[in-house]
Amino acid sequence: MSGKEKVMTKREEYVVRGFTCANCATQFERNVQSIKGVTSAKVNFAASKIVVEGEASVQEIEEAGSFEDLRIKKAEYGLEEETTPFWKKGKNVRVSVASLLTIAGWVFLFQLGEYHPFTLALFISAIVIGGYRLFWQGLKNLVKLEFTMRTLMTVAIIGAAFIGEWGEAAVVVVLFAISEALESYSMDKARKSLRNLIDLAPRYTTMIQGDQRVTIPVKDVQLSDVLIVKPGEKIPVDGTVIEGASTVNEAPITGESMPAYKKTGDNVFAGTLNEDGLLKMKVTKRPEETALAKIIHLVEEAQQEKAPAQQFIDRFAKVYTPAIMVLALLVATIPPIVFQGEWSQWIYLGLATLVVGCPCALIISTPVAIVTAIGHSANQGILIKGGLHLEQAGNMTAIAFDKTGTLTKGAPVVTEVVSFVEESEMLVVAQALEQYSTHPIGKAVVRYTKERDFSKSDIDVEQLENLPGRGIRGVVKGVESFASSPEYVMETYPGLYDEQVKKQGERLLEAGNTLIVVGTDNKILGFLALQDEVKDRAKQAVQELKSLGLKKIVMLTGDHLQTAKATGNQAGITDVRARLLPEEKLTIVKQLQKEGFRVGMVGDGVNDAPALAAANISIAMGKGGTDAALETADISLMGDDLSKVGYMISLSRKTMRIIKQNIIFSFVLKMAALMLIPFGLLTLWIAIFADIGATLLVTLNSLRLLKNR
Repeated sequence: MSGKEKVMTKREEYVVRGFTCANCATQFERNVQSIKGVTSAKVNFAASKIVVEGEASVQEIEEAGSFEDLRIKKAEYGLEEETTPFWKKGKNVRVSVASLLTIAGWVFLFQLGEYHPFTLALFISAIVIGGYRLFWQGLKNLVKLEFTMRTLMTVAIIGAAFIGEWGEAAVVVVLFAISEALESYSMDKARKSLRNLIDLAPRYTTMIQGDQRVTIPVKDVQLSDVLIVKPGEKIPVDGTVIEGASTVNEAPITGESMPAYKKTGDNVFAGTLNEDGLLKMKVTKRPEETALAKIIHLVEEAQQEKAPAQQFIDRFAKVYTPAIMVLALLVATIPPIVFQGEWSQWIYLGLATLVVGCPCALIISTPVAIVTAIGHSANQGILIKGGLHLEQAGNMTAIAFDKTGTLTKGAPVVTEVVSFVEESEMLVVAQALEQYSTHPIGKAVVRYTKERDFSKSDIDVEQLENLPGRGIRGVVKGVESFASSPEYVMETYPGLYDEQVKKQGERLLEAGNTLIVVGTDNKILGFLALQDEVKDRAKQAVQELKSLGLKKIVMLTGDHLQTAKATGNQAGITDVRARLLPEEKLTIVKQLQKEGFRVGMVGDGVNDAPALAAANISIAMGKGGTDAALETADISLMGDDLSKVGYMISLSRKTMRIIKQNIIFSFVLKMAALMLIPFGLLTLWIAIFADIGATLLVTLNSLRLLKNR
């Protein structure tokens, strides 16, 4: 094998069931990485998945997770979610049994005494049933000098039993297990939004085979299959309507509440609801390639990406946990050695220090909020591609909007034609050039010519050249021709733009039109005037951004200044920059950053790529989840509702407030408990209640984000 040849590594994705905490996920990842033949393993705790590169069987991976009773399944599209009720899960059943044994032990303690064989048997049974997996993992960590939560708890419980505090050791086991169950429950609730997305796509669909209609699993659907979608059914995959008409509720994908009317030739998306008509559709994307599938995949990846706040907590926890162990050792040894304190009392206080120092609440404080916010926003039609972008969205101080397709509806119409030759001659040239354009203005010209039967698709166009921000040119019927902006014509063919042409152009511009000049290298053929309506809620959205405290709102467009100002006035934007090429938009974004602004750029995900890339936060408008919108920007608005920009900023700020509150809750409760040490008042009871109380507060506080509207 030559040095340049690459060895192909097998890559598999698995669904993991049974995670209780982020630390357990990290331990599982390390265990899988140590399997012979595995080159890489990456756990996505938020999505309950692991990606393994290399050779490993499901049995080997499951064995690596045996310390947590993890179960592994190969990930595939449409995999049924586990529906076992929370209280019926094996771990939680064991916790319930251990809790009953502990309660019984305390009852008999008051009746028979603390060291009666029956009382001890109940406490030891509770410790073994509720904590044998905890001990096993904790002891292995201790041997490896890995200081995790389980290491702390193992040392504390063994120490409590060693000094004869069997009852309190049993309580610590039970309450720690309850704390882990709470963490598991909170992550399950946080994942609820993602499960809602997964559940949007139906499991079965009706396919036409010859003269028959056959019900098949959606995962078996192939390209070009013809499906029937009845009223009230969800559309199973992306496709094109080939027969019928209906209104379709696209809110799950776009976040827009108003149903869209679909007819023959229109695209429909998986997970949307067919409301009132029978649709026959042809499949254009396989189930795993639909817009919904891509959204789910991107949300899973986004929930795995850590925000700076979470990265800080992770780094802090690596130092914090060993520091707590050192503190506990000092509490247990210094007073008896230096001040002749009673060994049993201070060992007990040292054990209590270990328990109260458990970083459960601290570690979960950030991911549960991030996962909840990203999953919930996806259900609202906003795709945020990671914790970093979620955090940065709330820090924006300036925002720049593209005009066409962002502030406007992106469907301009020709409002007036001014021709200096036969109108048909001008329209044929315009259509021949613009049929190759992907810009909304070019498409509007083609629609106009087709409606008037001037479309001549058999005309050859040579040397076609796109002029970014200025139009298009090429050789039509052997003549150099163009359909472009007035500025391009004046710069390139200054002799053609005489007073008569200039006067007509100014009249059209003053009326707020976008202007296309159609001509050849020796004469101007005429003008096409177009107008694009401002989106219905654009002005309201801009007002909301101002009320959120954004200091600068600017519109960037390649259009003429008079047209741009007319659009800006309708949208409530006074800072309008016009006649801009893509590189000039980039320059403006960089200039705003130099002035100290944290800049968000809102575009259509296709144009303005340089400006979107340079902005602190790039936001793409992507009707129906277009590939460009999903792939280019930090945040994608799946519909065309600009008010979602303000909602996204508010959600970001609320999420960061909740994360800060969570961290404060965790620290304050733990510090309050630790302050009792010098007075000898800290007990294992107080320690474990401080820990479980912090976890409960953090969980409930984070889940408030599910109610955000």
